[in-house]
Amino acid sequence: MEAVKRAKNIKISVIMGVYNPTQKQQLFAAVRSIIGQTFPWWEMIIYDDGSSPDYAETIREAAALDDRIVYMRENRNRGLAYALNQCIMKSRGKYIARMDADDISKPDRLEKLYDFLENHIEYAWVGSNSELFNDQGVWGTDRRAKIPQNRDFLPYSPYIHPAVAFRKSVLIENQGYKVSETTRRCEDYELFMRLQSRGYHGYNIQEPLLQYREDCSAYRKRRYKFYIQEMKVRYNGFKKLGILRPGTMIYVVKPLFVGLVSPSVMQHIKKKIKRGG
Repeated sequence: MEAVKRAKNIKISVIMGVYNPTQKQQLFAAVRSIIGQTFPWWEMIIYDDGSSPDYAETIREAAALDDRIVYMRENRNRGLAYALNQCIMKSRGKYIARMDADDISKPDRLEKLYDFLENHIEYAWVGSNSELFNDQGVWGTDRRAKIPQNRDFLPYSPYIHPAVAFRKSVLIENQGYKVSETTRRCEDYELFMRLQSRGYHGYNIQEPLLQYREDCSAYRKRRYKFYIQEMKVRYNGFKKLGILRPGTMIYVVKPLFVGLVSPSVMQHIKKKIKRGG
């Protein structure tokens, strides 16, 4: 009876796209952090984006941890944007909360995101700050602007993607995430700039409601084409936001320079900036 009641009262759909999760314990910890939320009116949709058989079994096991979890699978890898759009179409909640397969949600994360969106209709989405952690524990804090303005998009996205919850209606009205080769790996950046350019706005709760994993694997070397694609996303997004001008071109080409830096150096730079906030 309780399960039926919960199913009829879903308020938040937590969506997670997963592909070949190499660290089973990290995926299980991420899922359990949602199961342990103080807010009970949620469902979680886990989308297997074409994982190989061994990894697919791990994802199925994770989805079986709670009866509020919906399992979906694609036979071939289509990318995160496609996976998340499928989750959105399947969702039953009024709000769509993101979650990644290696992060941890604080127990009251969904409760605070829900309360904020219920009481601040002027915002289309809400995120939060985050604690940065690795296998050794929390090592820093990532703070974002409370109410990001257009210029806050210049250095990087002013929102931490897996910390955000959207109004589902806004995502549906704006065709969700853009599925294209150009936006792959920066689909969230493109989405936030597109929504902001159309007059929507977001907010960041100024406390860490998420533990965001940042370790050596986060800085593994990407193919250089992804940095070129990010440059294109920045150019188009800045243009829509009205912040593309000679003085901001350095931010457009920034990914090309980042792509030349080794992963170990990038990790060192990030820790130096973020350690202790």
